[in-house]
Amino acid sequence: MFKPTVGPIVGHTTTDHTRIFLRGDHGNNRVFAGIRHRRQGDTRWSKGDFVHLKAYRDMSDVIVLKGLQPDTAYEYQAGWFSPLGPTHTVETVQALPLQWPRSTYCLRTPASKTDAPRAYIVGSCRYLRIAAGTPLLPGLGDRTFAGINRIVAQADPPISAVLMTGDQVYLDDLNVIGPDRTYQNILFRYRSVFSRPHIRQLMSGTPTYMILDDHEIEDNWPARKTNNDDILYANAMGAYGLYQASHGPAHELSSDGTLNKSLMRYWYTFTHGDIHWFVTDSRTQRNLSADDRRILDEEQEQSLLQWLVNSAARVKLVVTSVMFFPDSKHDDGDAWQAFPEQRLRLLETIRHHRIKNVVFVSGDVHGSMTSRLRHSEDPDFEVNTVVSSPFYNSKLLPFAKASDFIFHRPMAHTHSGEYRYELTSKVVSQDNFARLHVTAQSLQVTFHDRDGKPLQTIDIPLR
Repeated sequence: MFKPTVGPIVGHTTTDHTRIFLRGDHGNNRVFAGIRHRRQGDTRWSKGDFVHLKAYRDMSDVIVLKGLQPDTAYEYQAGWFSPLGPTHTVETVQALPLQWPRSTYCLRTPASKTDAPRAYIVGSCRYLRIAAGTPLLPGLGDRTFAGINRIVAQADPPISAVLMTGDQVYLDDLNVIGPDRTYQNILFRYRSVFSRPHIRQLMSGTPTYMILDDHEIEDNWPARKTNNDDILYANAMGAYGLYQASHGPAHELSSDGTLNKSLMRYWYTFTHGDIHWFVTDSRTQRNLSADDRRILDEEQEQSLLQWLVNSAARVKLVVTSVMFFPDSKHDDGDAWQAFPEQRLRLLETIRHHRIKNVVFVSGDVHGSMTSRLRHSEDPDFEVNTVVSSPFYNSKLLPFAKASDFIFHRPMAHTHSGEYRYELTSKVVSQDNFARLHVTAQSLQVTFHDRDGKPLQTIDIPLR
């Protein structure tokens, strides 16, 4: 067996199962990939789970490991091979005397205890320049993931998940020279980004959840969409489905424990005890018409509102790839400030239902910060944001700074009062990522530089 050419990537992981993505390559006959696992400390491996790799999925797939125990460390081995016989099946390859790759990976299932402290890594925007089919200085961007790995190695409590909130790849390469439009070029970019050693190490052991933003398609999509972009969109979303959505909760698990490969939507939810996440798709279902302008489609908005009202979670974290607030002085029509009616509907629902501990998590702006929103006539209302960006910036783009945002006037006016926000941290203007530590008392946000050194810590009290 050979080591995966991309991956393994540990995706959605619960107390009893995990989803692991891996890619092989083309072989002389049929190509299969397999994973075997065991609890850390055991000597006997499982019999192995296998999948038949197909060219139309870029020789990649997701294997589901079932029957796991909560709060338990597992180790696993993964590889791919092409058996000599052309008629082998997933069932028959289990009897072959396979030589597994020597690399062993480790993962941990989440604790089942409802109020257990949890920790997360959050970040976005990892730029990689590719010219003439060659990644240029790929180690510069991968350095941030080496810093994340240092945090993961010593984290207490363990890191429950990594949230990548958009622009994991830049297909448009900042629209400078030769943006990727063909399916093969887009796939090559994903393989280049996800096969760097430090991000590969991180994703092989820590559950990683992803959602797209505009650069997975094209800058400020769909505002600049033309009639010639339909093929680009199909190619971009096909690759996104393989490399980012395939191992996440957007795919449902069937009753027999297999993964339903159909994908009805890109947004999803997942839970860790009394901490619930709603990861929105704030990119592909936008409506830019004047009569019903929205950043989330109607079905997603209603699902988010119902989740906010009905979820019994103590802490509700809403991921939106573009900023919920604060608003920018340079409004380009891309973030939530350009969709004020829909944003106000969400806020009014939170306020009227007196929902506590709602935090919006985003990236996009190449700067990191926390901020707080309050209501002039409702002292019980509070919503916070955590913005974490970028993992690695392009030399062609500036970093955000505090003076880029509007803090001197109310964000919104209603008949019952004004929504006003304030900056609750310094604005980080360098490559960085955030560590979120949720306890019974607070959500503690620590921003780290690309080497993992802490830059600042903000305590958001929980109520």
